[in-house]
Amino acid sequence: MSVELLRNAVRPYAWGSRTTIPELLGRAVPAPHPEAELWMGAHPGDPSRIAGPDGTERTLLEVVEADPVGQLGERCAGRWGGRLPFLLKILAAEEPLSMQAHPSAEQAAEGYAREEAAGIPRDAPNRNYPDPTAKPELVCALTEFHALAGFRDPHRTMKLLRAVETPGLSKYTDLLAAQPDPDGLRALFTTWITLPQSALDELLPEVLDACVLHIKEHGEFDAECRTILELGEAHPRDAGVLAALLLNRLTLSAGEAIYLPAGNLHLYLHGTAVEILANSDNILRCGLTPKHVDVPELLRVVDFACGDMPVLRGERDGRMSVYRTDAPEFELARAEWAAGETEEIVLDGSGPQILLCTEGALRITTEEGRTVELRRGQSVWLPASDPAVRLRPCEAGPAHLFRATAGTFPD
Repeated sequence: MSVELLRNAVRPYAWGSRTTIPELLGRAVPAPHPEAELWMGAHPGDPSRIAGPDGTERTLLEVVEADPVGQLGERCAGRWGGRLPFLLKILAAEEPLSMQAHPSAEQAAEGYAREEAAGIPRDAPNRNYPDPTAKPELVCALTEFHALAGFRDPHRTMKLLRAVETPGLSKYTDLLAAQPDPDGLRALFTTWITLPQSALDELLPEVLDACVLHIKEHGEFDAECRTILELGEAHPRDAGVLAALLLNRLTLSAGEAIYLPAGNLHLYLHGTAVEILANSDNILRCGLTPKHVDVPELLRVVDFACGDMPVLRGERDGRMSVYRTDAPEFELARAEWAAGETEEIVLDGSGPQILLCTEGALRITTEEGRTVELRRGQSVWLPASDPAVRLRPCEAGPAHLFRATAGTFPD
């Protein structure tokens, strides 16, 4: 098998866009229902499909399971038990997602074993750990992309809280002021997400009114206040609205990325992005969702380290820009050709790869001389056993490519 086009599943979550993914795939716009994610990989829930020479199809999951060493390479297959360790997505957020964090490898393994021993079905709505693996992720903007991620520096957060202070909010601001560090953030966050509903119903309207006033007065926290109002309108009685006051508010331009390691509390707000993540379903939700929220388990997982959230722009390696992280499951790289550029690049076959075209069209040429055209919205699978391939634009216009591979890890 060599350079095979993938047919990928679309996930129709309510927060998705009715135009972004259909337009990317060349389908009619708008779609009848929101389309939130396009999955590329071998996740058991919705694996990509590969057409065989006789017209039949197999899932990428079946292909990998039939020949893990040939498809993944000996090191990758050994390290990840014959599983493709990453999942690549197009994410199209028209509305905010839930606020969430993901466990470390050790937390996931322990939590999975605990829930297995308790006999909780893996598909139960109150299951926190349906698998025993970590779920780091990286999101790279295709359009302007808005997110909340990581705890803001407490001194900056105190300035925000003072700017929207109300009689009911002042005691919580004082709580953080008495201990402006990760432990103080933990204390305030824990207090807020465990408030009785009656206390929330008094405090939240005060905070929302104060945010409206701050915007009218052209205060410096305009973006933060608009986000709180958006979340408060969608989830009027949810403690997650208060928790959002503690997180960094980010606006990514196309090509910029953020890495969400274990414990990072985050919330994607709006925009289109390429997302790469470990092949796991472990999510601990904080709020802004009707789904299960396990507060004690969330507090075990969340990392309260604070400060500005690093924005990654990729390290240049020839024409490729590589988004380097400490995640052993994945690595994401991006290549762009401007109008009129035709430079060829060579991609080695050292591990499993998924190539995704997000603009223009590209021609892939194998060592045997076979060519595959990769158009916007299309992706291909390159097994580890394949030799290097050559890649270049096949039209005069601009072309953009994303390359997903396994990360680096020690022997």
